Amino acid sequence: MMQVFMLHFAGGNCYSYDFLRRLLPAGYQGITLELPGRGRRIGERLLRSRAAAVADYIRQITALRNPGCDYMIYGHSMGAGLGLHVARHFELQNDPPAALVVTGNAGPRIIEEEPAAPKRYLLGYEEFKEELRQLGGVSEELMTHKELYDFFEPIIRADFQIVEEEDDPDEDLTVHLPLIAAMGSEEKNADQIDNWKNYAHGYFNSKIFSGNHFFIYDHAPELKNTIVNSSKFLLHGF
Repeated sequence: MMQVFMLHFAGGNCYSYDFLRRLLPAGYQGITLELPGRGRRIGERLLRSRAAAVADYIRQITALRNPGCDYMIYGHSMGAGLGLHVARHFELQNDPPAALVVTGNAGPRIIEEEPAAPKRYLLGYEEFKEELRQLGGVSEELMTHKELYDFFEPIIRADFQIVEEEDDPDEDLTVHLPLIAAMGSEEKNADQIDNWKNYAHGYFNSKIFSGNHFFIYDHAPELKNTIVNSSKFLLHGF
């Protein structure tokens, strides 16, 4: 059995990967995690720092790990960035995942050629809503339903604060396990996807799929194959 721990994107929850979990073949257990303040954890206070989010995911995986099973980590967007920190923690504990699969994220410390844009979590109400429209992945029905949007907005704003926290330039984020990255062709920084190679001392591979930031919904079977194939390095080495 291979346990696949899935870390959601900004604004996501434990249901965000139902489409993917159902595709996993026999022998793979998809386990969808979630941060506080949404889904099954709606009654808990939202987190607003990377360290707190990473610690929360570490606690969840530690509690859900089956010692008799191998495991891997998959994360999209925010989940990809947090996944790297989580994978490194477990590697340092001599319990590394079999692989780390990251999507919708070009990796840490990307150098932007354009002037730095205002942090998204600090944008005004209407500006923030327009940013979500441009990013995609949020239904127009939710965007135009004020009660629903006002419920959802603080969650994704808190997640953006986690995403946009400055990196510690002295922090070592490299891992030695297989790392596979994928992005959509229309995503900003898709041309820098191989930046992930700077953080992978072991096997590395990258893929570009057609689509925007949420290409994962249009390429679910291919994403499933990427996850399943990455776990085979455990058997065959890299």
